[in-house]
Amino acid sequence: MEKEFTERELDRIIEMAWEDRTPFEAIEFQFGVTEKEVIKIMQKEMKPSSFRMWRKRVQGRATKHRKLRKHSMKKFKSSRQKQITQNKISKR
Repeated sequence: MEKEFTERELDRIIEMAWEDRTPFEAIEFQFGVTEKEVIKIMQKEMKPSSFRMWRKRVQGRATKHRKLRKHSMKKFKSSRQKQITQNKISKR
């Protein structure tokens, strides 16, 4: 059973998969797709050479798998996420 995603959701899944510091668990939490499903999406949506390059880079990478990460590694926040800390209302 393959899930249906909008073009925007597919773009975001692919973008998150390309980011080195975004773990597959974050993609699963946000979109409900497992690592295997992400791999299938990437294979379907990318050129074969780009897919092979991505797989080679991601395979075994500690930052893509939460279980392989060091406990000292801080959470990563993408520059594309909204800046919560930059409120326009000043705090006094």
